[in-house]
Amino acid sequence: MTVLPMVIMLFCALSAHGAKVPKRQFRGAWIQCVNGQFQGLSKEEMQRTLTYQLDELQKDGVNAIIFQVRAECDALYQSSYEPWSKFLTGVQGQNPGWDPLRWMVDECHKRGMELHAWINPYRAKTKGTMALAYNHIAVRHPERVFQYDGLYILNPASAANREYICRVADDIVRRYDVDGLHIDDYFYPYPVAGVQIPDAADYRASGTSMSIGDWRRDNVNKFIRQLADSIHHTKPWVKFGVSPFGIYRNARPGVDGSNTRGLQNYDDLYADVIKWVDEGWIDYCVPQVYWQIGHKSADYATLIRWWNANAANRPLFIGEDVERTVKYADVDNPNTNQVAAKHKLHEECRNVGGTVLWYAKAAVDNYNSYGIFLRDYYWKYPALQPLMPFIDNKAPGKPKKLKAYKNDTNVLLTWRAPKGKGWQDEAHRYVVYQFAPGEDIDTDDASHIITITPHLSAEIRRPQTKGKYTYVVTALDRMSNESDIAKKNLKIK
Repeated sequence: MTVLPMVIMLFCALSAHGAKVPKRQFRGAWIQCVNGQFQGLSKEEMQRTLTYQLDELQKDGVNAIIFQVRAECDALYQSSYEPWSKFLTGVQGQNPGWDPLRWMVDECHKRGMELHAWINPYRAKTKGTMALAYNHIAVRHPERVFQYDGLYILNPASAANREYICRVADDIVRRYDVDGLHIDDYFYPYPVAGVQIPDAADYRASGTSMSIGDWRRDNVNKFIRQLADSIHHTKPWVKFGVSPFGIYRNARPGVDGSNTRGLQNYDDLYADVIKWVDEGWIDYCVPQVYWQIGHKSADYATLIRWWNANAANRPLFIGEDVERTVKYADVDNPNTNQVAAKHKLHEECRNVGGTVLWYAKAAVDNYNSYGIFLRDYYWKYPALQPLMPFIDNKAPGKPKKLKAYKNDTNVLLTWRAPKGKGWQDEAHRYVVYQFAPGEDIDTDDASHIITITPHLSAEIRRPQTKGKYTYVVTALDRMSNESDIAKKNLKIK
């Protein structure tokens, strides 16, 4: 089937479902380095590549970038703790001559996007890395690292390692204006048949009465809680997010889990994700539900409903595999793919507040028209970030002295920032709405949002229809609490 009929069918399917665009939605995309997409690029080439990706993702409606900055105890930023990543120059420890994280923070913010710095906490060496820099943690402290199937892993049993990772994360949060600190699904290593985790001596030395599985989970629990405390102590507004593997536990006699048969966070990776959610140690959860609807061992519909029912104590977003979504046919309509069916499941699951795309480049490349679908329907209108009242629920003051001007092609709005004394009541971004003649001012209707900007002005294409238009501007604080409205009428002749 050609692309255009496929897209039309998707739109019709969504219309039949009565889809509505929510005003608040986390629309993220993972930009990873570990796949080598930037390795060996010059500063200019990498910036050009990222600029194109960010521009396309902005057109697609993405409002948050999760950018991998630490893949193997290395850095895509200037660090006094860890060496420069080989995924920049090809040589670990070689200075690329610029700071990708600082550049990405600025580029995302000027587009109205959040930037979440993504680190892999425990992995110290990937299989493809042959040489480690002299200042790498595995070189400086080999006793704190164990080997597993060609990987180096920071031993989760080590209190010194927990302290070290938190110090690295604190350095990022303190020195960079990131909106979030994000960790992925690598805790204890993914199990390989016949290969044992070499921590029996540590377990015996601990003197614990817990089983070794409970002891490993407790080690990770301690780290998660310590990292959360460290982040919020440094900057309370920085969101701490985790994207765990898509299955918590498989249901079986005596075990309350999902009706699945696959690798498990709890039993295999020793990650008790639901405990972290229930205890409030993390600020958002993004299970990687990468499978298709109808997968025999890990059905997407089963899993999104399970997470919706069991992880509601913190904002829940779904990690979505772009390629699988458009590759597999809808089980109820074989003539189209699964985009519309998955979107319908998101609508039905009331606790699901957003999506993160795996991976960003697949959407940028418009794989099987996925990008077209986002920008023309799914994420056509801008969206505010979901609220996190457990961090802050106080709205800033409204913008001041809103003015509106027009010329032959554009409308220019300007305003002044409201007064604020601290991060909880300072304006961080602004939302601009446009209402046509005769329309009620309804700021809950996302279709009226023109832009979300960090600036004190906005230039908008002049409406083609004559009449008195109303422009509304509101202020958002760092947690996206929204102020009262400032409004201005402008007559278009």
